[in-house]
Amino acid sequence: MTAPKPEPKLMRIDFVSDVVCPWCIIGLKALEAALSRTADIVAAEIHFQPFELNPDMPDAGQDIGEHVAQKYGSTREQSAASRTMIRETAAGLGFAIAMRDGARIYNTFNAHRLLHWAALAGRQPQLKLALFEAYFSNGENPDDADVLVAAATKAGLDAVAAREILESGRYADDVRRDEAFWRAQGISAVPAIVIDGKYLITGGQPVEAFEKAIRSIVAQA
Repeated sequence: MTAPKPEPKLMRIDFVSDVVCPWCIIGLKALEAALSRTADIVAAEIHFQPFELNPDMPDAGQDIGEHVAQKYGSTREQSAASRTMIRETAAGLGFAIAMRDGARIYNTFNAHRLLHWAALAGRQPQLKLALFEAYFSNGENPDDADVLVAAATKAGLDAVAAREILESGRYADDVRRDEAFWRAQGISAVPAIVIDGKYLITGGQPVEAFEKAIRSIVAQA
């Protein structure tokens, strides 16, 4: 008599990230591919947690080349080579990153407020992807109210409710609380992937690295 096949392990994944972080969308796509490969042993639920790469960024944003040079000391040539590598890596995972010359980087606090609301409405993964696409694929400003409302609508959320949230400042305290919590856990760079509150994977790892980690965690359980 054949032994019954064990039920997939329930797994909580906290994905700490920002919507203007290219390695965050690369990491997400690789993680999703790894979860697809391990669907027979894992039933995962991803919860997106807020992290602002540039909390003090002014409303107009900043040129990406200028920003990278100031923050990391990269030359324009190094920055361009990095953007090419990022585009190619994302394309290999099925996601289009344009990162045009003259692109700008923006503050994302309002995007995180909408993401908090989307989680309550059960549409957070859809909004996260719509925001990534708005910024990276379409070159739009993720701090612009019209862009945010359009992303919410694309994610299946109510446009009027989304605009009311943006205008009211609702969920600001919730986002700040969550950001403070993850900083207190030692998260200082993203993406940071926390599995079952115990296992940390950092960076936009390859699919194989995520798969290996997931299988190892399941084996330990």
